[in-house]
Amino acid sequence: MKARTSDLLLTAIAPAIWGSTYIVTTEFLPGFPPMTVALLRALPAGLLLLLIVRQLPAGRWWPRVFVLGALNFSVFWSMLFISAYRLPGGVAATVGAVQPLIVVFIAAALLGSRLRWPAVLAAALGLAGVALLVLTPRASLDAVGVAAGLAGAVSMAFGTVLTRKWQPPVSLLTFTAWQLTAGGLLLIPVAWALDPAIPVPTAGNLFGLAWLGLIGAALTCFLMFRGISRIDPAAVSLLGFLSPTTAVLLGWVFLNQALSVAQAAGVLLVIGSIWLGQRANGAGRG
Repeated sequence: MKARTSDLLLTAIAPAIWGSTYIVTTEFLPGFPPMTVALLRALPAGLLLLLIVRQLPAGRWWPRVFVLGALNFSVFWSMLFISAYRLPGGVAATVGAVQPLIVVFIAAALLGSRLRWPAVLAAALGLAGVALLVLTPRASLDAVGVAAGLAGAVSMAFGTVLTRKWQPPVSLLTFTAWQLTAGGLLLIPVAWALDPAIPVPTAGNLFGLAWLGLIGAALTCFLMFRGISRIDPAAVSLLGFLSPTTAVLLGWVFLNQALSVAQAAGVLLVIGSIWLGQRANGAGRG
């Protein structure tokens, strides 16, 4: 029980930190093109970890690593930043919050996991909580931003399940290094072809990129993949509701964005959905 609880708490650190992505992107990287931001988030972190582990994939793991790198990083982060730049942060977070609903069904199809309706209910409740948190009357919708958010959610959902399905005979740090590097390499031609040149970076820009890459990528992805290897993917995915919750709380603390009664209720609903999801997926049992 204690070991499983510690696994959940360590894994939960990742989506909580990811909740800082929107405020860091808008406050420290205004005007940066989204594909380039995704590239600069993935590739330096991946190469740094690769220098530490000094091990490359072999045999069938080459194509698998690039598939996972594309799903978990190239596609997901590109779509995340497009959505973040085109939508209010709360709306972007709500669109991405459909991921746990998708994971439940993909895990059933690809892993043979039993479809637990309490888990589906928990994901739906979590989505409702996120909606209370971030969908205000002033929220505006952009079709491209919404489509990008949905595409990113689907990509990460498949990546989460396949990461659990494909477990290589290497350390989690090595597995993380492979995926980050592969995801970053795949983004090089895309960013080169689609994005304009980035502005001359300031100290604030460099801080934002360092935070997104070292803390928001290398550290958090290691923690997330560790959790995926030990906990049911649907249970791990439900922790993703911590991201929009953290985003709203950071806006309240640092940007003086007040929490309404509905938003406070959303926080409680998100926490309740995570608890219900862990119970439904047996994550709390030793």
